[in-house]
Amino acid sequence: MNAVRNHPRLALTTAWLATRALMLWLLAHDALPRLGDGWVAREVWRLYHHWYVVLSHGAFPAHDPLWQYPPGAGPVLLSPALLPGLTYFQAFVALTLACDAAITLALTRAGGRPGRTRLGAALWVGGLPLLLNVPLARYDVQVTALAVISLLTLSRSTRACGVFAAMGALVKVWPLLVLLGVPRGRATRSAWGWAAVTGSGTLAVLAALFTHPFDFLRQQGGRGVQIESLGGTVLAFATHAGWPGRVHYQYGAFEFTGPHVRTVAHVSLALTALAFALLLAWRLRARHWTPATPYDAALGAVLLFTVTSRVISPQYMIWLLGLAAVCLSSRHTVQRPVAVLVLAATAVSALAYPVLYGQVMACTWTGCALMLVRNGLLATAAVLSFTRLWRSTAARPLVRTPRAPLDPQGATAAVPV
Repeated sequence: MNAVRNHPRLALTTAWLATRALMLWLLAHDALPRLGDGWVAREVWRLYHHWYVVLSHGAFPAHDPLWQYPPGAGPVLLSPALLPGLTYFQAFVALTLACDAAITLALTRAGGRPGRTRLGAALWVGGLPLLLNVPLARYDVQVTALAVISLLTLSRSTRACGVFAAMGALVKVWPLLVLLGVPRGRATRSAWGWAAVTGSGTLAVLAALFTHPFDFLRQQGGRGVQIESLGGTVLAFATHAGWPGRVHYQYGAFEFTGPHVRTVAHVSLALTALAFALLLAWRLRARHWTPATPYDAALGAVLLFTVTSRVISPQYMIWLLGLAAVCLSSRHTVQRPVAVLVLAATAVSALAYPVLYGQVMACTWTGCALMLVRNGLLATAAVLSFTRLWRSTAARPLVRTPRAPLDPQGATAAVPV
């Protein structure tokens, strides 16, 4: 009996070990043109290590246009110092794998409870390798781990949910969205209250330990339209119609420059504001909560903000995979079709970067088609996710008890039993 019960865990463990070994091999050979031509790993051993040196002297990277992250990113980038026997790159990858394993373990354990399923763990284990070597050389796995654990602890401790959400928001802002679907009343007050206390307390500590903690804010306003965003896809096709824009490397990404770029950026910001208004309207009108509603709301919110963003980097798919996996860990979720779309978009995203990124940067028809398919899948997933979330939480119609038939005199006739 125990062997049968442990079989799913054994299968997930075997799959995790095999796929992560493959990802490590791809990372070790990332100098190959189809694996990023060395740029994937260079993000860690050059840029992250440079920030590590600055942070180790008690300061955030002031006046660095590439530094666009909240203060909580500092401890994450300093964390490889916990493994002194390894190089910075080796320690960073090892800690990323540890966070990946923590996500897998959390999803596996949650999937074994009543009303749950291990399909979410299977999605995470099998979906992350679709991004090839990218997840191991970005710290988005660490952020996703905080968001996933925040959601999975909600049913047992709203305090822990708020604490982990706040920690994730201090590293990258988006994990704060996981609190959107917390049920109204005491649960919301507890989770949001502990998130506020944790966030403000941690922020005060970081501000006392490091100088220039808020310098990242001045870099956000100058960002343009990244070539992989929804607006970037429109501009990429516009180049084939004679638009004279160009692609330049700025603010840590390849972005479009030229006429009408600012207009596209402003439209993206307006769409983000619209997405926020829609989510607020859902929150105010929702009446029916299921055990999966917080998970579904988190996925829908992050999808809407991702699609409307001026930047959609490949590592953003890590966030969506983690949240989709949490949704699939519950049998009550309404996001199963959305998870399939996210999985498909992840596979196409790996083709766009790093496999055919030269085509995307050159705005060739192949590159434009790849981004059209990937962003089309994400846009469809966002609309479908929000629609299914809205319908699943709408007020349920009252079930009326059938009335007994009337006799010709108007009295209620006896109903035979």
